[in-house]
Amino acid sequence: MTQGDHVPPILNTLDAETAALVRLAAVLAGGTEAEVRAELLVVDGLVNPVWIEEVILQTYLFAGFPRALNAAREWRRLSGRSVPAAAADEGELIDFTARGEATCATVYGAFYDRLRVNIRGLHPALDQWMITEGYGKVLGRPFLDLARRELCVVAACAIARQDRQLHSHLHGAVNAGATVGVVSAALQVIAPLIGDEDMRRYVGLWARVQGK
Repeated sequence: MTQGDHVPPILNTLDAETAALVRLAAVLAGGTEAEVRAELLVVDGLVNPVWIEEVILQTYLFAGFPRALNAAREWRRLSGRSVPAAAADEGELIDFTARGEATCATVYGAFYDRLRVNIRGLHPALDQWMITEGYGKVLGRPFLDLARRELCVVAACAIARQDRQLHSHLHGAVNAGATVGVVSAALQVIAPLIGDEDMRRYVGLWARVQGK
């Protein structure tokens, strides 16, 4: 499969709501329970609660189920919001493989076919799970746009020091519609959470992604 004809909408500005969401994604992936609790209190009332739910859900892809479960528990308790009704995504009505292929192709662009070959070379199960679980069931969900999802993935990869994945998702954020300025601003949002040495490395990585 090659990248489809769908052109994602452009995210031109890192508004305060999106910046808070990106910072939350980093804290969910790498913060202590106390830090997660404090950050959830900050975003409650500032960020669209549906976006918060979605970033909590996608945390399991990048930081594991324990962090996602703990964050969901704290969010439910602190926000007082009821559990949302199950959407069609939680049933068997969605072709997760097709949706995953389309989403992954958007994120990886011209590198999509090579990615699939490389991941299958590691293990065919990882390739299948990446598409159906990662990009189909989770990142392809329609309740948060892909550009903001990718900025949150950048934050999670950065705080976890996963440079290879960070490199891919810096590309992915741009491919999903975030402008260069928005990605740069997102990196600055999470800079206080990251050591100086790591941040210098990430700035250099971002410069290489831009071809500088």
